[in-house]
Amino acid sequence: MSRKGQHVIPSAGKWSVKKAGSSRATSIHATQAEAISAATEIARNQKTEVYIHGADGRIRERNSYAEAPYPKG
Repeated sequence: MSRKGQHVIPSAGKWSVKKAGSSRATSIHATQAEAISAATEIARNQKTEVYIHGADGRIRERNSYAEAPYPKG
């Protein structure tokens, strides 16, 4: 988990939200949908990204809540 942002990962039959680089879960949820909701709220507040992992642990989706730079011109 080297990418910045929040990761939604499977964990012992539940779903965890972990900050990139952290060994401890920020929160643990019964469903992936609940974990995605929690991770999205954190990412919006911190202006980062959410990485959603599938049951196999591989990233299957990414959503960015970072501020986009204004185009020059």
